[in-house]
Amino acid sequence: MKKNLILHIIFIFYVSLHFSCRTEAEKTPDNNMVNEQKKELFVEAKFDYLPKSNTNQVVIHQYYTLSYNEEYEQAEWVAYTLKRENLKGNNFDRPFFIQDSKVKTGSSDWRNYKKSGYDKGHLCPAGDMKFSKKAFDETFLTSNISPQKHDFNDGVWNRLEQKIRFWASKYGKVYVITGGVLNDDLKTIGREEVAVPEYFYKIVATNTNGKIKMIGFLIPHQDSDVGLYNFVTSVDEIEKMTKIDFFPKLDDKLENKLEASDDYKDWSFN
Repeated sequence: MKKNLILHIIFIFYVSLHFSCRTEAEKTPDNNMVNEQKKELFVEAKFDYLPKSNTNQVVIHQYYTLSYNEEYEQAEWVAYTLKRENLKGNNFDRPFFIQDSKVKTGSSDWRNYKKSGYDKGHLCPAGDMKFSKKAFDETFLTSNISPQKHDFNDGVWNRLEQKIRFWASKYGKVYVITGGVLNDDLKTIGREEVAVPEYFYKIVATNTNGKIKMIGFLIPHQDSDVGLYNFVTSVDEIEKMTKIDFFPKLDDKLENKLEASDDYKDWSFN
């Protein structure tokens, strides 16, 4: 009798242990799934084809990546992906501009722009990041701004940003690289001598059903009412002016073909 009682207790213990472990397993996500999610986030943060950095100061934020150039107190490039499903219009309150703690040399102070006559022009637009408060707020780091004339910022530059949102909606996802052309003898503003670019560029790439295409824009730092296609140029031309290798991970043959083209017939400007 006593032996049977002991066996019964042992049986109950193992049954309880089995269901306890099963319950914990159901609560805990599969490790492979977790790793895949982390991998996906990692790829999304770094993007498929980051440009080379001339400064060795690449800063990876959750929603965009940049290469900061301390000499000019701004990013030499900012890269991000814009997806169709993220084209939402939440009306978040605009936060204050703050310095980027991830920039090891220290990003410029917003006070450099005060009474300068220039806007704090976003490189990765706040308007592209309205799908998330965190994403929206990230665009207000001073590593993501460059001095821009108001008429330019609110005019032709804004028109190009809207066109890129149209392409993201049309193609499902576009990859964007943007920045000012930084070189010697530029005008500067503020105590930290933030450079004022004379040209700004944007490069847009998309991969539709395995077909990669890209288009480049080089725009003088002044407002213009002419069609955006007037500013289309080859990525090669932008590379010459910026001395940046924008797609170093692309196959060389494909890279040379895509970057040499200034044809915009495959892109809708309507």
